[in-house]
Amino acid sequence: MRNNAETFAAQPQMLRHAIAFIEDNAHLDIRLTDIAAAIGVTPRTVQYTFRRHLGTTPLEYLRRVRLHRAHDDLQAADPTVDTVMEIAGRWRFSHPGRFSMAYKEAFGTPPSRTLRA
Repeated sequence: MRNNAETFAAQPQMLRHAIAFIEDNAHLDIRLTDIAAAIGVTPRTVQYTFRRHLGTTPLEYLRRVRLHRAHDDLQAADPTVDTVMEIAGRWRFSHPGRFSMAYKEAFGTPPSRTLRA
């Protein structure tokens, strides 16, 4: 999900490590403190670096990664077996309405339509 404001190579190594940690652990219940601990900096440093280089927060970046992973899973899912909420839950979205709104905002269609397509 590397759609970053800067090219990957131009980003500080600490930011690249934080992005890798988020992408590798998006399926887990991770918090800002987990990201900071994984890369050996303070939570404030992580926040500042994401804001400065990507124009977003680390947790918003995590949410976008999860949305893209849910989108990929919905596209690949079997609508006779899989459900939107099962896939959303896999990516740590627990509130159906919020997931649906965020998904529609990101992809322009409801998640149920993606599942049926």
